[in-house]
Amino acid sequence: MTRSERITRDDIEKKLRGLQGEVAEKVEDRKGALTTVAVAAGVAVVIVVFLVGRRSGRRRSTMVEIRRL
Repeated sequence: MTRSERITRDDIEKKLRGLQGEVAEKVEDRKGALTTVAVAAGVAVVIVVFLVGRRSGRRRSTMVEIRRL
């Protein structure tokens, strides 16, 4: 483009739609892998929270021993 040519709204829209299309294609290609990773991370977090809570519960619980004489 030379200095005398003006950038129009259509030029900007065309460029943005092209960029949006590229990003949308990349997201669609990786959507399955991202979903798998997100589910695996969620399961890992639930397991860790369960184990930490279980350990905390064992530490706080009181053991009462009754002996008969």
